[in-house]
Amino acid sequence: MDASLRNKILSQLKLENDKNIYRERLEHIHGLMDRSARDAGREPEAVKLICVSKNQDQSKIIPVIESGECIFGENKVQEAQKKWPVLREKYKIQLHLIGPLQTNKAEDAVELFDVIETLDRPKLAHSIAKAMDKIGKRPKLFIEVNVGEEPQKSGILPDDLDLFIKQCRTDYGLEIEGLMCIPPQGRQAAPYFGFLAQMAQRNGLTNLSMGMSADFDIAIQMGATYIRIGTALFGQR
Repeated sequence: MDASLRNKILSQLKLENDKNIYRERLEHIHGLMDRSARDAGREPEAVKLICVSKNQDQSKIIPVIESGECIFGENKVQEAQKKWPVLREKYKIQLHLIGPLQTNKAEDAVELFDVIETLDRPKLAHSIAKAMDKIGKRPKLFIEVNVGEEPQKSGILPDDLDLFIKQCRTDYGLEIEGLMCIPPQGRQAAPYFGFLAQMAQRNGLTNLSMGMSADFDIAIQMGATYIRIGTALFGQR
């Protein structure tokens, strides 16, 4: 057999095997999502899965896309710029930025992402608004809240949130879609998810991005509309 043909066949077999692996994982994740939603008296369709593809190459992402997923999350603008433009030539994707954003990358983020989940300070709000006006594109915006008030984490402090939302709306002309958080590691997540839900309700926001591989079932019960799954889908990095 010709070597190039052999390699092509082997590559196709690997892709089909990977698709089966990811399909099984996705079926398990979606099953847990549906059960958690129903247990909370919610419709399963109200909760969407963000496949966290940070540090994953195209060989792992493509089988997930071809298994039916279309929402992906990236931590870094630079990494996303390297892999997603090519993939988007073939696949219809909704791309979320779920990692901290520097103001000097605001224009790149607005151009590439459909949703920016980590708006957390006035300077960044100003940079995003300026980039939106320049590019003529308005990705959806979530505000990241540092619910545990941890000094090493990004996110606006809870006490500053209400004023910041007002600033975004009135001073910068930004529409805020929802809130995002990462609860403190090693603590019960439920109180923090509940806290975020209360802040969202108080400000007329209905979207909540919260819950990851270890605690997404709890997040769904507390009102999450987006959950961010990486390890349970792609495995340990």
